[in-house]
Amino acid sequence: MTVSLLVPFVLAALWSAYVTRLERDSEVREQAATVAATAAAYLNQYLTGLDSMASALVRHQAVVAFDSAACDRLFADVLRHQPLVLNIVLSDSTGMIKGTALPLRPGAAPAAALPSVREAVIASGKPIVTELTHGVVTGKPTIILAYPVRQEGSDAVAGVLGLGLDLARLQTLFSDVPLPENSVVTMTDARGLVLARSRDAERYIGKPTDSRALPPGEVPRTQMLTGLDGIERFYGNAVLARGPWLLSVGIPTSVAVARAAPMYRRDFLIASAMTLTLLFVALFAASIVGRGINGVRDAVRRIANGDLSPPVRSNVPNRELAELQEAFITMAANLRETHQALDVQIEQERKMRETLQSLQRQVVRQERLAAVGILVSGVAHELNNPLQAILGTAELLERHRGLSPEALEELAFVKTQSGRAREIIRNLSRFSSQQSGPPALVDLRDVINEVVQLRRRDLDNSSIVLDIEISTLRKVYANFTEVEQVTLNFVINAQQSIESAGRARGRILIRVFDAGKRVRLEVQDDGPGVAPEDEPKLFQPFFTTKPVGKGTGLGLSVSYGIIESYGGSIGHFANEWGGATFFFELPVSEPAARPTPQAVSPVSKADDRPPVLHRSVSPRI
Repeated sequence: MTVSLLVPFVLAALWSAYVTRLERDSEVREQAATVAATAAAYLNQYLTGLDSMASALVRHQAVVAFDSAACDRLFADVLRHQPLVLNIVLSDSTGMIKGTALPLRPGAAPAAALPSVREAVIASGKPIVTELTHGVVTGKPTIILAYPVRQEGSDAVAGVLGLGLDLARLQTLFSDVPLPENSVVTMTDARGLVLARSRDAERYIGKPTDSRALPPGEVPRTQMLTGLDGIERFYGNAVLARGPWLLSVGIPTSVAVARAAPMYRRDFLIASAMTLTLLFVALFAASIVGRGINGVRDAVRRIANGDLSPPVRSNVPNRELAELQEAFITMAANLRETHQALDVQIEQERKMRETLQSLQRQVVRQERLAAVGILVSGVAHELNNPLQAILGTAELLERHRGLSPEALEELAFVKTQSGRAREIIRNLSRFSSQQSGPPALVDLRDVINEVVQLRRRDLDNSSIVLDIEISTLRKVYANFTEVEQVTLNFVINAQQSIESAGRARGRILIRVFDAGKRVRLEVQDDGPGVAPEDEPKLFQPFFTTKPVGKGTGLGLSVSYGIIESYGGSIGHFANEWGGATFFFELPVSEPAARPTPQAVSPVSKADDRPPVLHRSVSPRI
């Protein structure tokens, strides 16, 4: 336990050391970035001075006249005051050297000026900066600042003036910048080659810093790298657009460690003092509490072994243990009471199980009655068609003249018995379904609201999204309950179609819009759709593609009868989602202009209708 108490202090000390190191690293990174920006400013200022000097030189009379002797004296005098300039060379448009601050090396050709530099300046008429090269006179590594020399009184370029920088001494520009020991200032070009270095310049100039180096503009402001000399440093980077060049100031990571060392020592001393204090307090408290806990432990063991007699009170060293002892005494008493209450509860649960079994048997009986209702609905539907045929045939036969009285009597008997059968079927229909009321003006928005309330929970449980689009306010003349039944059948079929496809998520869209003198309602789903071989049989009674127990095959046939009874049309088509869209259209009419349809039960509405599929090529909007 004591060790576990020490863990937070150890973790806190380690966290403090980690944060301290991060702060010092960040501090050194920022210092490197600041120094890099300062050094870049020094270099830009120096290059600006060289531009000013070159601007004056290209206008000098001796330079414009390409007077070799005068240019040699002029350039030598300027070179004495520019210790970082390696040489000054003037060449004409043919590349012939017309002036140099330093004498040519023995055996050097007089037209040794760099042709590519000369041609670029003459072509552009603007100053350019070369990549790392070697001077034509000195033979040392250098960068040449080339400026155009124009003919007197004309803008034509007649020659090129080149200033070569002494890269080996360029680091003297940064000698006044305060840096920690082993820090380094490095300037590299776009190819990653070292142009200048404050340490061992002659050794590293012209060598690549990193074969995977990024262009200067893409290098981060600060980074940690291992230098060419193998020392790990924090580098601050600044871009000089003149080259473009990258000026990097590297400060060894050991500087951050050295700066964090005093804080490490302070944190270590504080953590050590707190640890020793905690150990002393923990040992002292453990010795006091241990004696009291032993007595409580013995009491707990007796209770665990089944002895629920109250523990004997004893002297304890502190109030907490006294309260703990009192709590165990109370617990033992409560356990005795609980043991007695459990016996009573077990008896009550036995009686509850018996009651639950009785209720379950009642539920089974109710489900059986519901199954009988479905069976009765099918039987009534099946019997109604032949009864209608029998009654119609009997009435036709009665109209024949020349029938004997005995035949008429038999026909009357047939009609009487058929009437009895029809009444039985009507009673069965009342048993299996609610009787709908008379027709009236129906707002399909209200119908959809009722259907949504009925199916919203099941659709949510099946992860099916239900969307509604209503673009008409016109009403239809029908029976609200019957139209609701048709719409509900469409939605249930769409849901079951999506579920049969094993989809994790689905979508159903209910649309209501004007279709000429009718109002059209569509239910669109993204299920598997209707197979071509099933289309001719969709509205036939007892036809279903659902598994056994999932459907009776009466939903669409009953819907067909309901819509047809009001002079509407019903059908389906494949939609752009890959599923099916079922629709019905009902005429818009006022009550006075609409004949009252016969009240027909849902079971008998599709009695004698042929299995016709009203199919639309595309939805009308």
